[in-house]
Amino acid sequence: MMEKSQYKILVLSDLTKSTTSTLRSSASLAKMIDGNVEFFCVKKPTDIVEKENQLSAIRTINQKYNITGKEIEKIVKPISETYNVAIKYNHTFGNLKNEIRNYISIHEPDIIVLGRRKSKILGILGDNITDFILKIFDGIVMIVSEKNELTISDQLSIGILNESKQSKSKDFIESLISVSKTPPKVFKISEDSNLEKNSSYFSTKPIEYVFEKGANALQNIANYSAKSKTNLVLLDRNKNQNNYTLKEAINNFNCSLILTN
Repeated sequence: MMEKSQYKILVLSDLTKSTTSTLRSSASLAKMIDGNVEFFCVKKPTDIVEKENQLSAIRTINQKYNITGKEIEKIVKPISETYNVAIKYNHTFGNLKNEIRNYISIHEPDIIVLGRRKSKILGILGDNITDFILKIFDGIVMIVSEKNELTISDQLSIGILNESKQSKSKDFIESLISVSKTPPKVFKISEDSNLEKNSSYFSTKPIEYVFEKGANALQNIANYSAKSKTNLVLLDRNKNQNNYTLKEAINNFNCSLILTN
């Protein structure tokens, strides 16, 4: 069984203005579960160099590499000091998916964090980076809302959708629940023949909310989640009999999401 101190959190970012909020949420998560954080940025060479000869291109890439490193350090250091969390950071220029795949393979993170802004997933990235991460990585993925960062506070309120006894993330989920001062909310959709009745395995008894099955069920849950000030929703990415995609779930909720396994 994995000890909490072994959780490795990998933050993938594109150095946009949402990077700081994404990293703050990652540091907060690390504090909650006694994890550590790594920050990784990839830039395509074509974003750095345009129509230059080889020597000039190499010089430009080297300059941009050093500049990017300083930009990352400027973001990472204050957050590391404020949250008292060690944050390693690295960056490279190359093919986005290849570099990300290689980094994940070498560093073997337990959790990958992506940022989101204005209901759009930020890859480093492009619209399909989340699909790519979910395809090559079977661990936990956190999608951070820029407007609703994950913070350690007495107001932390957790919602759970697609609760499953078979979840591999039970210890992780329990760690988060133990930080919250309020019982978790379990959202369920009725008229589902596969729905697990009274299936909760948490040490803290949750409060169950049942929503009528239909085309608007997911939106209704998201609306109630926002109204009840739920600021973190856990979603089992492997258990879904309610005909909505993960992308639909991600885009409907305005809080941070954690896709468990």
